[in-house]
Amino acid sequence: MQKTESPGYYEFFAGGGMVRAGLGDSWSCLFANDLDAGKARAYRANWGGDWLKLEDINRLAAADLPGRADLAWASFPCQDLSLAGAGAGLGGARSGTFWTFWRLMQALKAEGRAPSIIALENVCGALTSHGGRDFAALGEALAAGGYRFGAMVVDAAAFLPQSRPRLFIVAVKQGLDLPADCVSSAPSPDWHTPALIAAHARLSPSAADHWLWWRLPAPARRNIALIDLVETDPRDARWLSEDRLEALLAMMDANNRAKIDAAKGDGVRRVGALYKRTRPDGQGGKVQRAEIRFDGLAGCLRTPAGGSSRQSILIVEGDRLAARLLTARETARLMGLPDAYVLPRSYTEAYHLTGDGVAVPVVRHLARHLFEPLLAALKIGRRAA
Repeated sequence: MQKTESPGYYEFFAGGGMVRAGLGDSWSCLFANDLDAGKARAYRANWGGDWLKLEDINRLAAADLPGRADLAWASFPCQDLSLAGAGAGLGGARSGTFWTFWRLMQALKAEGRAPSIIALENVCGALTSHGGRDFAALGEALAAGGYRFGAMVVDAAAFLPQSRPRLFIVAVKQGLDLPADCVSSAPSPDWHTPALIAAHARLSPSAADHWLWWRLPAPARRNIALIDLVETDPRDARWLSEDRLEALLAMMDANNRAKIDAAKGDGVRRVGALYKRTRPDGQGGKVQRAEIRFDGLAGCLRTPAGGSSRQSILIVEGDRLAARLLTARETARLMGLPDAYVLPRSYTEAYHLTGDGVAVPVVRHLARHLFEPLLAALKIGRRAA
């Protein structure tokens, strides 16, 4: 039997290689890049270092990218596009690195090495940043660069016990005959939110002419909850003292205290996700609140810019309460990484790695139901030509 060549890919802003984990062994990494030394150490500990270049993307050139990739993936920084950020958008120093990535793609095109597929991942705030102008600029660039494109909002909660909606923009080289199972004539409520549909309506006519409504099947029903991922003997997160726990509970409003009372009363062991948020105080100011959820999901993991961004868990067993931070391994499990994945020894470094990553099963779903069928159609087209 003739051996099938593995599709190759470049991964920019690679972090600890979660896209690599999602694509799996049937894909070949040709090049990976990140500028964070801690993430690079984790990448090399798990995948080796032959493909990874530790460098600022602004210092890369097309000559650094070997071969011809079928896929170029870029999870470019989200801080300037986040609703919690300063609002600099694609003009910001961090999220603006998209343009550096795009110049590399254009340089590859000039050499006849343009990737067949480009995948971009970012926060959903990219849809509304600068009144939608940033998303429109992305679309204009992709269309002018010879790509048809579409976008989806995929929540990791469909696969993992973590609420983590993210925007995925997938572009494919113009001229490819698209498999019927991959596209639709209209948006789907499963993948196309009202905000995305509104962003599509703000595209320029030229970009809109290149738009595709990607179609994905619904994943199998998730069968794990937060309680299933909790470590029984945590080593890197201490249980809160009684005084600190009481102080945390005192930060809750009546609604959140009622959730805990209900959990106490049903007699079943419960694990809730506990986190701090800044909320209006009803008097024109703001106050920090502790909030709890018992729906089986963790809140979205965030990089630990401050202590309030780190999530805790609250275990309720009758009248007994116990709380602690999520462990590093628990955050990795919430991203779909196996326990064999080697995490940084530093708790903060591990949390930064996972909180900045891409949910592994989401990547696998996109690869199985979109990237791989598109590439298979491309190969069939080349043979027919």
